[in-house]
Amino acid sequence: MKVEICNFSGYKIYPGKGKLYVRLDSKIFRFVSSKEESLFLQRKNPRKIAWTVVYRRVNKKGVTEEVAKKRSRKTVKHQRGVVGADAAAILAKRNQNPQVRAAQRAAALEQGKAAKKDKESKKVKNPANKVPQGAKVSRAQAGKGAVRSGR
Repeated sequence: MKVEICNFSGYKIYPGKGKLYVRLDSKIFRFVSSKEESLFLQRKNPRKIAWTVVYRRVNKKGVTEEVAKKRSRKTVKHQRGVVGADAAAILAKRNQNPQVRAAQRAAALEQGKAAKKDKESKKVKNPANKVPQGAKVSRAQAGKGAVRSGR
């Protein structure tokens, strides 16, 4: 026994029931009754007609059983490396003694401060802002409204 589905309402059409509509382009449409056929020929949208299966599916009517089956997935945390340090190095640092970590942090800070001090002392000795006379200066270097030499 072959059970067809109505092209408009989505209802089941049992053998010996329903109507068959063949369009000029040879496309076949099956309807449960002349009611569905009439609405189809009036070009009514089955999504807007409340009793059709399509309307019920679109507007989530009568799907309370499926909600109980739905399960949420638990998020799984992964430890990944970042640029400059792989996952193993990060884990090793995390498992270190807090006193050792504090000492390393202080040493790194001191080293950074010393490097900054050296850089500032070099800037004072060798000013890079002065341009030798007669040299060409591009617009980007000269700034807005500056007079360019060597034109």
